Amino acid sequence: MRVVARLGASLAISAATWAITGPPLPAVQLADGTVYFVQPPRLVEATTTQKGTYVWGATYYFTLSVPENAGEPLQQVTFNQAEGTDQVRFELEDTRSFEGTRWDKGTKLALGPVAKDPQTGSISVRFDPPIPPGKTVTIGLRPYQNPRYSGIYLFGVTAFPAGEKAHAQFLGYGRLHFYSSSDSGF
Repeated sequence: MRVVARLGASLAISAATWAITGPPLPAVQLADGTVYFVQPPRLVEATTTQKGTYVWGATYYFTLSVPENAGEPLQQVTFNQAEGTDQVRFELEDTRSFEGTRWDKGTKLALGPVAKDPQTGSISVRFDPPIPPGKTVTIGLRPYQNPRYSGIYLFGVTAFPAGEKAHAQFLGYGRLHFYSSSDSGF
């Protein structure tokens, strides 16, 4: 009986939410076929497992939230180092992704091709299948090693909806701070 009551309460809450917010919004698609998010994903957090310079075995985690009203699933995310004294190189084949956050890992997510653009240096991570609205996902990038020089490193994060002709949406910068053993913060 309690299960039925809880289920009924849950359905009532879902129906009330739908009544307030309305039905899910359809994607925005222009006449030329370009697909946009109705509400773009949000960069929630960027963290690293190792903050020391020259350290091996670190993972840089970027957590994104795809809102319920995104209108389209998340197909691809690109990362572009925008600031930092040293250029970070990544082991693309070790890229991983899962539902949830670094601190609350959920189901492992399948990735399509992970590639580096030789001209821009951007790293592209493609989900296969795309991530539906209403999910929080984390992407783990593995550098060969942390930068040689201490300081703040910024990584621009851009999201793409599913579709043949997807419009890129810049989400902001993931900020990672690295310290040398001589820095007082390490």
